[in-house]
Amino acid sequence: MHVVIAGGSGFLGSKLQKQLLEKGYHVSVLTRSPEKVGKSSGLSVVEWLVEGARPEEQLGQVDAFVNLAGETINGIRWTGRKKEKILQSRLAATKEVIRLIGKLEQKPEVLINASAVGYYGMSETGSFTEDTKSAATDFLANVVKKWESQAKEAEQLGVRTVLVRLGLILGREGALPLMALPYKLGVGGTVGSGRQWVSWIHGEDAARLIEFAITKSSLSGPVNATAPEPVQMKEFGMTLGSVLDRPHWLPVPEWLLKILLGEMSSMLIRGQRVVPEKALEHQFVFAYPNLELALKEIFDNNR
Repeated sequence: MHVVIAGGSGFLGSKLQKQLLEKGYHVSVLTRSPEKVGKSSGLSVVEWLVEGARPEEQLGQVDAFVNLAGETINGIRWTGRKKEKILQSRLAATKEVIRLIGKLEQKPEVLINASAVGYYGMSETGSFTEDTKSAATDFLANVVKKWESQAKEAEQLGVRTVLVRLGLILGREGALPLMALPYKLGVGGTVGSGRQWVSWIHGEDAARLIEFAITKSSLSGPVNATAPEPVQMKEFGMTLGSVLDRPHWLPVPEWLLKILLGEMSSMLIRGQRVVPEKALEHQFVFAYPNLELALKEIFDNNR
């Protein structure tokens, strides 16, 4: 099976790439920087989104597209320029994926398009499944809605489309090392009120769920890529401290986060409780269903 990954050199893309290659898939990575992608048997590197690139001439028959491309939402602050890059990078990459699918004589069976639990908006009391219709109007929710709308154009080409709404991805890269740093320095503690929900997923499970969506022909539409046991921020911090054998004592107040991070602080101080109902209904088995198990796997060999 030939799988094309846009954004295949990032944190999640690299995990997915490795997993698929180990299982014998042929993988093509679409990238602006071919030199940043390592060489491996079964792996092709295809330049895209640069002047003169014509990836459609190099792809051949494609069985599945996975689109993970887009500007990271992490950073110090969401300036106006940063917010525009977050939105436009996703729309441009997805538009190009749709164009490529349209150019292929034989259409792929499926498009797996990354999305985010930010679709649902923020709540301390609500619980969200794939059936929840979002009434949120904040920045992240608006980005996700426009992003998903662009991706769903693949359905008009007869391609099964899965919108993988990712929660906080835990691994040795990404946001978790930054969250762990205060604990390693001995000053970790509850962020904000501690009541806000953290909908997380181990990076290995995120990659496995994407592969599952590729092969599960009955799966389409939104799929929440979150562990079945979301936790509140206070529990997240206490579990992290316990796994690292560090104290959980120094709180980080909301007002300080707002000063330091501006609008981006909403991701840390509000949150949402998201349940992977569709994945569970389709019998997907999480390797890391609870937080302690996930954190121990990540940190036990990485201290």
